Amino acid sequence: MNAPLPRIIQGGMGVAVSSWRLARAVSLRGQLGVVSGTGIDTIVARRLQLGDPGGHLRAAFDAFPVPAIARRVWERHYIEGGKARGAAYKSKAVPTLKMPRALLDLIVLSNFAEVHLAKTGHTGKVGINLLEKVQLPNLATLYGAMLAGVDYVLMGAGIPRSIPAVLDHFAAGEPAELPLDVAGALPGEKFVSRFDPRSFLGDAVRPLQRPQFLAVISSSTLALTLVRKSNGRVDGFVVEGPSAGGHNAPPRGAKVLDEKGEPVYGPRDAPDLEQIRALGLPFWLAGSYGDAARLQQALELGASGIQVGTAFAFCDESGLATELKESVIAASRAGRLAIFTDPHASPTGFPFKVLSVPGTVSDANVFEARERICDLGYLRQTYRESDGSLGYRCAGEPLEDFLRKGGTEAETLGRKCLCNGLVAAVDFGQVRHDGELEPAIVTAGDDASQVFKFVPAGRTSYSADDVIDRLLDWPAAR
Repeated sequence: MNAPLPRIIQGGMGVAVSSWRLARAVSLRGQLGVVSGTGIDTIVARRLQLGDPGGHLRAAFDAFPVPAIARRVWERHYIEGGKARGAAYKSKAVPTLKMPRALLDLIVLSNFAEVHLAKTGHTGKVGINLLEKVQLPNLATLYGAMLAGVDYVLMGAGIPRSIPAVLDHFAAGEPAELPLDVAGALPGEKFVSRFDPRSFLGDAVRPLQRPQFLAVISSSTLALTLVRKSNGRVDGFVVEGPSAGGHNAPPRGAKVLDEKGEPVYGPRDAPDLEQIRALGLPFWLAGSYGDAARLQQALELGASGIQVGTAFAFCDESGLATELKESVIAASRAGRLAIFTDPHASPTGFPFKVLSVPGTVSDANVFEARERICDLGYLRQTYRESDGSLGYRCAGEPLEDFLRKGGTEAETLGRKCLCNGLVAAVDFGQVRHDGELEPAIVTAGDDASQVFKFVPAGRTSYSADDVIDRLLDWPAAR
């Protein structure tokens, strides 16, 4: 890497919490702004149905290298003046192995637009964050981001050892494949998703910049595995502890819950930084590193810096709904913010941090009143049908559907619809048939209890600049 490495990586949070506005604000300060690629096709489709407020998507679409693709997506989703208030958003296809062309168009263009807008008007670096477990859209997501010149790809929630070669192939304009995790696959049976730039763009295919790849890990063992067994170059690591927001790695060993029902992490779950340093690649520390002293500590431990998500999640530029930001900041200031590492919430089976916020699915009454539905499908599990075809199921879908697809009732207990809940948290929640708005779910790390400290005197909110100023508030880090 020739360019200076960032001291601060802004976390890739939720569905559009890490918005292009936030990523751009961080990149303007010389740090690494990161957009979230997960679910951005849903967000863009719904922005278009609101009439493209501010005209930002129109500008990004105009920059896409194949105008016909941009025009198709625009015509399919755009509503002049926005949809009627209280009307439901139009549905779209959910990710499958053989996705319809209209969905591929939307995924590629949405990620292009988000990265393009984050990179507009400056020369700073921009990254994109993905989950390895959200497998089916990832190839189209990566290609769209690379078309916009994304500088970094960050990926965790799994073992992303196939991603480096994907970046190499796409940079050369070549097709790429990703192996799929398929429940019930027979011994020796392999399933892959595939994306061919030439069949998608035709003669518009060009060589692209290969972004740096940073794997989000929780252990030195995983770091070593990725260095030795990835199918291409790994450029560094984000070493994330269990106090970080979103999905956490499960504790090593037998599953043990404490008296509150949270997973118990022990000494075996602490990453061996000496072994990670010995790999000779840059790394950043994440999980309760959101202050200047912790940044200094990270540098003294040999890290290139820190990744900070929670502090940025509640700043003015993040995509989180304003009323949710205000509620969390107020609860933080009052010392009454509750954060629960829920071992059951996520359909993936990974522990997931949930903030207790009134009116969201953290409230048991709200959770119980919500009708179970799976209409976005990002976290669905792919499974093998008896005839060798693929099926898709989610532990958050209606119980009878999940059981019919081979799931068990035990797998559904406590499962929440993260897809719809996270989309609702950024103000794009679906309006259901009874007129009710999809309830939000709010995730953040343990540092959420301290976010009020970023609010300047005399104000009730804070900006991305306020976060960066506070994090760099010591001489050696400036």
